[in-house]
Amino acid sequence: MTTRPHRLRIPSPAGPPLTGHLPFADAPGVPDPIEVTSRWLTRGGRPWFPVSGEFHYSRYPAGEWEEELLKMKAGGVKAVASYVIWIHHEEIEGRVRFDGDRDLRRFAELCARHGLDFVPRIGPWSHAEVRGGGLPDWLLARDCVPRTDDPAYLESVRAWFTAIAGQLRGLDRAHGGPIVAIQIENELYDQPGHLLTLKRMAQQAGLSAPLWTSTAWGGVQLPPDELLPLYGGYPEAFWTEADGGWPDTCRKHFFFTHQRDDEGIGADLRPTTVRGGEPDAFADRFPWATCELGGGMAVSYHRRPRVGPDDIGALGLTKIGCGSVWQGFYMFHGGTNPVGELTTLQESHATGYPNDLPVLTYDFQAPLGEYGQYRRTYHELRLQHLLLADFGHLVAPMESVLPEGLPDGQGDRETLRWAVRSDGDSGFLFVNNHQPHEPLPEHPDTSFTVEFPDGKDELGIPSTPVTIPAGAYFCWPLRLEVAGLRLEWATAQPVCTVEADGRTVLVLAATEGIAPELALDASTVAAVGVPSGDITPVGGRLLITGLRPGTDAQVDVDTADGGRVGLLVLDAATARTAYRGEAWGAERLVLCEAGVVFDRDEVRLHGTPTAVSFAVLPAPERAPVVDDGARVTGSADGVFTRYAVAGDSGAVAGGEEGGDTAVSLTLVRPAGPAPETVTGVQGRASAPAEKYVDSVAAEYHVDVPDGLPPGTLLRLRWSGDVGRAYVGDTLVADQFFSGREWDIALDRLPGEALRTEGLRLRVLPLHADAHANTLVYVPEETGDGATTAAVTGAEWITGRVRKVRAG
Repeated sequence: MTTRPHRLRIPSPAGPPLTGHLPFADAPGVPDPIEVTSRWLTRGGRPWFPVSGEFHYSRYPAGEWEEELLKMKAGGVKAVASYVIWIHHEEIEGRVRFDGDRDLRRFAELCARHGLDFVPRIGPWSHAEVRGGGLPDWLLARDCVPRTDDPAYLESVRAWFTAIAGQLRGLDRAHGGPIVAIQIENELYDQPGHLLTLKRMAQQAGLSAPLWTSTAWGGVQLPPDELLPLYGGYPEAFWTEADGGWPDTCRKHFFFTHQRDDEGIGADLRPTTVRGGEPDAFADRFPWATCELGGGMAVSYHRRPRVGPDDIGALGLTKIGCGSVWQGFYMFHGGTNPVGELTTLQESHATGYPNDLPVLTYDFQAPLGEYGQYRRTYHELRLQHLLLADFGHLVAPMESVLPEGLPDGQGDRETLRWAVRSDGDSGFLFVNNHQPHEPLPEHPDTSFTVEFPDGKDELGIPSTPVTIPAGAYFCWPLRLEVAGLRLEWATAQPVCTVEADGRTVLVLAATEGIAPELALDASTVAAVGVPSGDITPVGGRLLITGLRPGTDAQVDVDTADGGRVGLLVLDAATARTAYRGEAWGAERLVLCEAGVVFDRDEVRLHGTPTAVSFAVLPAPERAPVVDDGARVTGSADGVFTRYAVAGDSGAVAGGEEGGDTAVSLTLVRPAGPAPETVTGVQGRASAPAEKYVDSVAAEYHVDVPDGLPPGTLLRLRWSGDVGRAYVGDTLVADQFFSGREWDIALDRLPGEALRTEGLRLRVLPLHADAHANTLVYVPEETGDGATTAAVTGAEWITGRVRKVRAG
């Protein structure tokens, strides 16, 4: 391995950013006006680092929106983005529906109720893996040229924008509403005039927001200064060729770089003979904001990538180190395509698009799944979002600085990838040693030297070299001010702060495999106490080593100016159970392996079918109570109070002792010979015709017992090519095999028919030639599993929701 010195010199701070140069304006008189400088956004005069997550209301049951929004909020999402998908609302011309799961206004009002900003992406073309990109069939059948200033097209768009404006009337910022931004169109790269036309039409219809945005990848051309360019980056792609390997346009997102553009997104829909503008053409006038960092990835028939939690976590953290000032994730919450009245509503070869998508599922491998399932990705991102909630106002104005010893191209897996964001006086050090598919090696004997400008002392971090583990990604603070204490550095990642026992407690997450070390500016310290380890004075600093991370690893500091600070270092696993929110009358930190939702005077714990415990800091005056009257006992857990809730032995729980998880699964018909693979648009493999699913697929029958609790999932382990589930003759769920388990939510199925007819599963095998000739990409770790159609295991997964109130 080639060793290079890990040294970086912070340049003197740049001059102030451009301000007032853009025609963006918030509503007059709002208490927290939003403004855009050339390098960051502000809100209420303070630097603002938004975190947004995509959740398509029309792909999720309206009765469950509120709880899912609260899950997103607990995951650190501050703004909810959603396409307003035209074909979902007006599949039949003249019948514009905003009822039920299409109730745009109610969705926006729920965001407002819970303090979430809302970003409608109004199209008219959305893509979103929807039929026609969201343009209704009746519009596409007209004698007009969509996505241009053709008057016949604009006439229909004007009516559509007017309908949207009617739904969102009174929800703009001028009326105290949640709408902070509106996206025009999507991925239109070479028609700036049309984009400006659409913006003006939306404004004339009555839509209003302080920010008007546009996607900016692919060298987009935008009308000058009219739309805030938003970027993206995915760890994998379904839209590339089956035999193309891991795309370089995805690989680059695991390096620290100052290139904003991703020319790979949407490249399957851009003619290669037509170029847009220059990449990153707006860097001098606009901040680096994103709307589509990959929270997961869809699967198409011909290409079925799998993305892991660390792929997404590493990408997100790397983008912050690169200079992002708005973390926008697509998708943050999965969903299911609605059932069309005239056709199915997925993107497909049948509609001229280059990718066949499943008919129903739009799970996207998102942090919150198609049925609201918590995934480890959610916990990885929440850790980063907690950091941004407390320190984003510091990070946003900081410039990203790269070391001299950069990797030699995207094939370099040996050079350590790191960067610093700094304002010239303090900063954050970012390291990414993870990427998909091609693991990065550990880096032994590693230390960093960061030299600040204006003659300030350089920082050597840590005091003794460490080994950076393979797969690690983290952020360490440099000269962080905390309530009068200067933390010179820590080899642990800041999580958040919380007020407890008269102290401001800075919570940090230890980096797995690296011993935590804290260095305090001695001039800011009057007294310090440690629960374990050593305190060593070194050159004006107090170096704390030997801490054992955990709930009791709190260093207590009395500051020189009379303040009191705690530095609590949690181990890496415990830190990923941390939630912060308003609970029982105060801001609290809650540690819980279940999902946690904060809702005014109530905390709800998701996925707790039997005994559960949660730890709280600061503890409430009285032990909380549970809605079902279960006994709650409290005990000390380090600086936390841990509450144990007695279980319900009669609950059904996947993998829980005492739960009956058996599924009655009967093979009705074995699979026949796999159909030969056919190709469609751009020569890509097409999903098999329905006749093969009816005649060749293996068929299983599932008896669904009475008494399963609400929220129960059927979790299937399976192999094959295409899986479809039916109640009677109605398709209720589907998947393309990628080696992942297949969940089906019983709450989504027609109840009476389910009780009388049960659930039918059909699994079609993949033709061996498609696998051997790479017409269909299935992850290598699945082997030849796609060519064998079988359900190999099944269980019921249930988890009750416990409501915890103040005692």
